[in-house]
Amino acid sequence: MIKTDIIIIGAGPVGLFTIFEAGLLKLRCHLIDSLPQAGGQCSEIYPKKPIYDIPGFPSILAGELIDNLMEQAAPFKPGFTLGEAATTIDKVSENEFIVTTDKGTKHSAPIVMIAGGLGVFEPRKPPIENLTNYEDKGVEYIIKDPNFYRGKRCVIAGGGDSALDWAIFLAKNNIASEISLVHRRSSFRGHLDSVQQVMDLADEGKVNLITEAEVVGIGGDGKVENIVIKHKTEGEITKETDHFIPLFGLKPSLGPIADWGLNIEKNAIQVDTTDYSTNIPGIYAIGDVNTYENKLKLILCGFHEGTLAVQSAFSRIHPEKKNVLKYTTVNGVTGF
Repeated sequence: MIKTDIIIIGAGPVGLFTIFEAGLLKLRCHLIDSLPQAGGQCSEIYPKKPIYDIPGFPSILAGELIDNLMEQAAPFKPGFTLGEAATTIDKVSENEFIVTTDKGTKHSAPIVMIAGGLGVFEPRKPPIENLTNYEDKGVEYIIKDPNFYRGKRCVIAGGGDSALDWAIFLAKNNIASEISLVHRRSSFRGHLDSVQQVMDLADEGKVNLITEAEVVGIGGDGKVENIVIKHKTEGEITKETDHFIPLFGLKPSLGPIADWGLNIEKNAIQVDTTDYSTNIPGIYAIGDVNTYENKLKLILCGFHEGTLAVQSAFSRIHPEKKNVLKYTTVNGVTGF
């Protein structure tokens, strides 16, 4: 049994910053995440993608943000159970919850904070018969490290921001030897500026733009060697390539969280904005996993929610103590 003050389900940026805020109040945290490393989407899906709305950082790569948050949390010696998904929460007494993972690891604490982001993600896959045969053999649903594609021929499929952004990035930085962008319509769903950049890159010959078309087949001996494109007017076209990257987005699901007796609205947990508590006393929900009036799914909003939730948690754990807010500019940061 792992015992701590606060169990945090989800080791994304909001969960990591909550370690720091809890540590300032001398509360220990243990984090559970189904991914094998801390960082959530920032580490798993887009570690090399720049983020522009973190206060004090005009631009910071998602992976670097996670590194900084881990460094900030380090003095407070958090515990981690990674590569395991929290499956059940049992309230065994007024001041104790038991959280058990899919591998049977048990955790005990008086407070549980759910910082699970948008939940469990699965890629939206195109209906290609033999697609799964080539997964991790030239078919990738997310781009983790752009340098993986250096000098390679790449076909990206999709019409949203992710498809546009990566086509622009791989082309402008001369990473891929050839970039093709396939979209079934002539118009795109992404930001107008991104659409214009792709059009300009196509005019310059740096992006092979194929619209009103879709990828319907994949060929190759043990790895992707070519794809079949069905074009509206030109019929079927076979194109040689090294990588096929369908970027049609991810399907979020709350997963086991939906079975924990929490009030759920539109795939998110309802909270009281006084302290981001749920309908179960002692359980809080912070970050993208929660919902309330005027909710904004931004990392900086999650930081704020975690901060207030920790203040409330302190009062539940230590009802006899009065917590006086102390500024780090005056008191500094003292770990355990």
